[in-house]
Amino acid sequence: MHPKRNSGVIHERAIIDPGAKLGSGVRVGAYSIIGAEVEIGDGTWIGPHVVINGPTRIGRDNKIFQFASLGEAPQDKKYAGEPTSLEVGDRNVIREYCTLNRGTAQGGGVTRIGDDNWIMAYVHIAHDCLIGNQTVFANGATLAGHVSVGDYAILGGFTLVHQFCALGAHCFCGMGSAVSKDVPPYVMVAGHMAEPHGINTEGLKRRGFSPEVLRTLREAYKILYKSNLTLEQAVAKLKGLADECREVGEMVTFLEQSTRGIIR
Repeated sequence: MHPKRNSGVIHERAIIDPGAKLGSGVRVGAYSIIGAEVEIGDGTWIGPHVVINGPTRIGRDNKIFQFASLGEAPQDKKYAGEPTSLEVGDRNVIREYCTLNRGTAQGGGVTRIGDDNWIMAYVHIAHDCLIGNQTVFANGATLAGHVSVGDYAILGGFTLVHQFCALGAHCFCGMGSAVSKDVPPYVMVAGHMAEPHGINTEGLKRRGFSPEVLRTLREAYKILYKSNLTLEQAVAKLKGLADECREVGEMVTFLEQSTRGIIR
């Protein structure tokens, strides 16, 4: 048995590079290939026909299904073989045919996935993307390079996100959305091209947000989208609500940091 294979079940037809480090209880299915400079945390399950190249670090208790590709070189013509990396946190589910690429030297060098994310089949997460925790990517959702996605964001099936966009925490993108600008926290968007459709009320109710917070967020949405104010004027008005509602404060911070402009 390979000296770095610990107490898990490594199929005899899996190929594990001697430079890979596998934690306790890691399971690897038939015909999967684990390259050098790959670290996999305790209890992670890797199905058959998975390819993981490095430098890649994967946390504990993840489930990675067949035919997924993690840690491959970025799809960027500027990439010249620099030692960039992919980092995946804990307890993520990564389904069939997902592709998660490493970062680029120009983009900070790392693609990072947080914890407890649900990444469904055929999802592509490109180089230098930064994904938070507890997100849901439905089948076929695709991120171009340098995209950031906040905690609890949900991307419907076949959502397409342009490079350098930011998706705020708790936002919701309907199926088939084409996102070319930033999506503020708590906001729903849908369509091709994506347009705003209110606050993600149902999602926030499921996560225990109070009726008072929901009312204030709806008021913030009206200020931002229904008041015929410029973005600068809307932000100034939202700052008054932010004093009484932390969530509106998060919206203000996001709006002030937006570089691509928001869907509006």
